[in-house]
Amino acid sequence: MYGHDDAAAPAPPRYDLLVVGSANADLVVGVDRRPGPGETVLGTDLVVHPGGKGANQAVAAARLGARTALLARVGDDAHGRLLRASQQDAGVDTAGVLVGGAPTGVALITVDPSGDNSIVVSPGANARLTPKDIRAAGPLFASARVVSVQLEIPLETVAETARALSPGARLVLNPSPPAPLPDEVLAACDPLVVNEHEARFILGGGAGGTPESWARDLTALGPRSVVITLGAEGALVSDTRTGEAVRVPSPEVRAVDTTGAGDAFTAALAWRLGLGEELTEAAAFAVRVGAAAVTKEGAQVSFPTAEEVSAL
Repeated sequence: MYGHDDAAAPAPPRYDLLVVGSANADLVVGVDRRPGPGETVLGTDLVVHPGGKGANQAVAAARLGARTALLARVGDDAHGRLLRASQQDAGVDTAGVLVGGAPTGVALITVDPSGDNSIVVSPGANARLTPKDIRAAGPLFASARVVSVQLEIPLETVAETARALSPGARLVLNPSPPAPLPDEVLAACDPLVVNEHEARFILGGGAGGTPESWARDLTALGPRSVVITLGAEGALVSDTRTGEAVRVPSPEVRAVDTTGAGDAFTAALAWRLGLGEELTEAAAFAVRVGAAAVTKEGAQVSFPTAEEVSAL
């Protein structure tokens, strides 16, 4: 049935990383301080950046040199066109970026002089990325060594993503914004990537006093490995294969804007895992990527190339 032409057909593309997640327009305003309840403060001129945790991770990985695809949903509007263009400019395969169903998601971000940010997200089209969309993207999953996902899309879609993994593929999950995770999702995580806030949310009243205790309690919930990001202190890596918790330090940098730094970290980690690096080695590279990202304003525009990471 299969002739010579079929045998000679090119193989499907192989991706170092498939990112399944959100794509937002980031509306950013600088403030001297965040307003309290009922208070109004003046800010800087509004700046619009392409963002969203999924889109951020895809651009960050592609900037580093990873062969990357994004599975996401945007609106048929100016923000959606901005997001698709930013992905294509970075070298991301956008065949999985679906259009329509709702306006593009928007993140409202305030940044204070120290570089810390506060974010409110209107999901828009991200909330319309469905399990059916995941099932329809079988060729993307079949071509991906590592799949990275976050929680700015419906939880049922995250669960379907975990089920869609190809044999031997690895799932990296950053549960942000945090939400209760099904056991089947936790069991598929390798690693679960959390910051302090996310770790405490998942553990609830059982959270101990140190990152090492959080890592121990998180791995007890089912993930094959856990990475806890610690900001300027780097990260903590815990792998059930070794039974060890290892601190990975970060280089010292002057933080300008932390927006997207966690996404850059997770993307770098996922890419290096796809290259076959051990978890601690991949995390050591990822903390340098995250450190480089905080030295510039914005999310995607701040993500470093491999050369910039080497120079840090």
